[in-house]
Amino acid sequence: MSFYLSKSADSIWTGQFTKLKKPGLIHAVSTRFGGVSKAPYDSLNLALHVGDEAADVIENRKLFCRAVGVSFSGLTTPEQVHGDKIFRVTEKDAGRGSLSYDDSIKGTDALMTNVRGISLMLCYADCTPLLFFDPVNMVIAAAHGGWKGTYLGIAGKTLRAMQESYGSRPENVIAAIGPAIGPSCYEVGEEVAEKFRTAYPDDASEILVKDGEKIHLDLWAANRLQLLYAGIREENIDSAETCTQHNAEVFYSYRAAGGTTGRIAALISLE
Repeated sequence: MSFYLSKSADSIWTGQFTKLKKPGLIHAVSTRFGGVSKAPYDSLNLALHVGDEAADVIENRKLFCRAVGVSFSGLTTPEQVHGDKIFRVTEKDAGRGSLSYDDSIKGTDALMTNVRGISLMLCYADCTPLLFFDPVNMVIAAAHGGWKGTYLGIAGKTLRAMQESYGSRPENVIAAIGPAIGPSCYEVGEEVAEKFRTAYPDDASEILVKDGEKIHLDLWAANRLQLLYAGIREENIDSAETCTQHNAEVFYSYRAAGGTTGRIAALISLE
């Protein structure tokens, strides 16, 4: 089983990837269950920027960190603006964004670090989270791949940033594609479809699926192809293959909720 859910002693349900179950590494994808937020954010909303009570979100984050086994003081988050900027997190950045959205790392959609005890966390509700682990150099990264970030190539750019900053070799890196809106649910317009035809001229038929007059975008496939193009071995790529909109009772889905909802999180940390 490549992606599975389990429940902690605190009744917090989280998802893990088989390929990321490695010594010295902690990772998790949250669900909606086990938090204190009230409707429409019920209950484990982990985002501070969606209109939920900040005190509830902070309590949820503490519950999530405790369940996963990481320190809340090391929780570090980016602003996430659907771009392709990658930020190198050092000791002085630990905890940025954990208590206040205004303190998050600005204008950034991917984080990377080799500092133990820092937990990189993305918040999302349909976009594609990408987790990276270099077990040779002990480097981690997390990238946010909505359609804009995916089009801009954030998966491949994150891997190249790991190479440049830490000497990571693509063939050693393990990557995971988290739960996100699936191709059967993600209808896009012709303008977006044409961008992906241009970005993936040889693989457009794999990424764009026609359904009568409608066009559906497969973000899972697009990000997997980016990882392969960048040099990650196919056997080192894990994918949840889990649609957030189809499973909106388990994961937050922006589309299923009509726009007002909480956010789940993808987290990765070096012990």
